[in-house]
Amino acid sequence: MRDIYDVVVIGGGAAGLFCAGSATQAGMRVAVLEHGPEVGRKILISGGGRCNFTNKEVSAKNFLSQNPHFCKSALAGFTPRDFLALVEQAGIAWHEKTLGQLFCDESARQIVELLLARMAAAELRCAVTVQGVSHDGVFAVETDKGSFIAKNLVVATGGLSIPKLGATDFAYRLARQFGHKVITPRPALVPLTVDAPWMAALAGVSTPVIARAGKARFAENLLFTHRGLSGPAVLQISSYLAPGESFAVDLRPGARMEEALPAAKRARPKAGLKAVLAEHLPARLAAHLAEAHPGNLADLPDKTLRVLGARLNSFGFTPAGTEGFVKAEVTSGGIDTDGLNSRDCGSKIVPGLYFIGEAVDVTGWLGGYNFQWAWASGHAAAKGILEQRCEGSGAARYISAGTGCSKKSGSIPSLSKSSRSPSTSGGPGVTFMILL
Repeated sequence: MRDIYDVVVIGGGAAGLFCAGSATQAGMRVAVLEHGPEVGRKILISGGGRCNFTNKEVSAKNFLSQNPHFCKSALAGFTPRDFLALVEQAGIAWHEKTLGQLFCDESARQIVELLLARMAAAELRCAVTVQGVSHDGVFAVETDKGSFIAKNLVVATGGLSIPKLGATDFAYRLARQFGHKVITPRPALVPLTVDAPWMAALAGVSTPVIARAGKARFAENLLFTHRGLSGPAVLQISSYLAPGESFAVDLRPGARMEEALPAAKRARPKAGLKAVLAEHLPARLAAHLAEAHPGNLADLPDKTLRVLGARLNSFGFTPAGTEGFVKAEVTSGGIDTDGLNSRDCGSKIVPGLYFIGEAVDVTGWLGGYNFQWAWASGHAAAKGILEQRCEGSGAARYISAGTGCSKKSGSIPSLSKSSRSPSTSGGPGVTFMILL
């Protein structure tokens, strides 16, 4: 008779590894299946190799979804402070950058090592290709390395961003197979292309701006590129733009340029527009904007200066498109949350099936939010599986040591901190399979 795992996790990224660790810590037998040569590859390249592993302040407002309330339960169940506690327990030095972003002092590999340590009792298989999944009371995962049978299946294979790291549509295909809907995936946190030849001459110019689209507003840097626009402000606003939609940029936050330019004319009428603009903007950008207005400020009508100034505070761009999933940091859209329980990311259609991380229609802002969703959704799924396991075994009141279930009726032990949920040597192991 073949072994039956409590959990098989398909996908060896942030969400899958964290879910596997939490389930392992709770005494479950877990297998992780990863289709790449190693796990955590997206973690390793994140944050310039130092991994922006979370943000100090996280709430549902930092995420996009057709159901903006879906992520609230998971985020409340596992907070940035919970993950930071794991980082500190592992002895990983960290620092805060702008806007609450937390990074490792040394290397993103430390985060991968932390995740692997939490799931040390799990079975990890890399370079595994899933060929099919079926469900008949239990899940049968057929791979090129054999079959894996599990009571619960967690799908954590991410979205379509950064295909060179192995991104595929596996999660979407599997979701549809089991009757779930998929919101059309789009590149998010992605550079934008703009059909404006003049912008190529500004490639490499960066300036602080406020980017706006609808109610979304981001005060960060903008970067001109050979193909269009990038930088944190643009990446952030890209997640809010449908194809063909425009957005506005305040190139001089904090100054009313429609008033500042006429005032400069009165104060220094012999000054050139280029010199005045260079006091507010990068020199190359100032030079471009002044090209159409040679001569001194005294030669320019106040109306012209007011119009130009107003444009600087609300400079419109209409992107031709994006640089696609190749350059996108994450995927917007994904598995429709209407078919999932917000408490544990479990399927409302197939008991024991869970979808977590980037595969789900929950997309975070730039700045550690997507990693926090990975940790929180992975934790929620592991906790949900544990609760079902305890209830299903009739173990609500009397549970033997090592099962992960509390002797107190309905009580589930904390999975937030490894020090609170140590791996048990005497209880059943947990095996997760991770596939990307």
